[in-house]
Amino acid sequence: MRSTLVRLVTVASVALAVAACGNDSTPDQVVEQPSVRAEPSTGDERIDDPVLRRLHEQRNRLLDGDPQAFRARLAELRGRPVVVNQWASWCPPCRAEFPIFERLAHKYAGRVAFLGVDMQDERGAARAFMNDFPTPYPHYFDADASISRLFGGGRVSPTTAFYDADGRLRFSHLGAYTSDAQLEAEIQRHALR
Repeated sequence: MRSTLVRLVTVASVALAVAACGNDSTPDQVVEQPSVRAEPSTGDERIDDPVLRRLHEQRNRLLDGDPQAFRARLAELRGRPVVVNQWASWCPPCRAEFPIFERLAHKYAGRVAFLGVDMQDERGAARAFMNDFPTPYPHYFDADASISRLFGGGRVSPTTAFYDADGRLRFSHLGAYTSDAQLEAEIQRHALR
C-alpha cells in the first residue's frame, strides 16, 4: 500500500513538471562559437525567399547572441511572420513539444520564420537535445534569459511568441503545445492574420 502511494505521488510530481518548467537560476556560461551540424536534406532548400533561405541554412545551429542580436534578426525578418520557441534541455514539456515545432516549421517553410531560444541551459546539454530533436531553424543561446524576456519568456519553459509580418509581438503562449493542431491554430491566429 505504501509503495502504491509513493508511486502515485511520483506520477503526480512528474505530471506537474510536464505542465510547465520554471527556472529562476542563471548558470554561468562560457561563450563559444556555434556548432554546425549537417542535417539530411528535407526538401526545404527550394525556399524562394532569400531571407528565409538564409535562416534555413542555419538550421539546428546554436547561435551566440544577446538581445541586440535577436532584435537585429527580427528586423531582418520583417515582412514575414515569426514564431519563436523558448525551450531548455532540462524541461520535459519542451522535449514533448519539439517534434510539433519541427513538423510545422517544415510545413510553413517559405512562409513563416521559426527561431528557437535556449534559455538558462548548459551548452553541451543543449547541443545533445538538438541532436535528438533537429529543427529546420536556428536557436539562440540565452544563458541569462535576457533574450527570452523580450517576448514575455524567461519565467516558464516553454514559452512561444508570435510576431506578425510587421514585426509586432502579437501573443506569447506560456507552456507546452500538445498537438500540431493547437500550435497551427495559433500560428494562423497570431502570426498569419
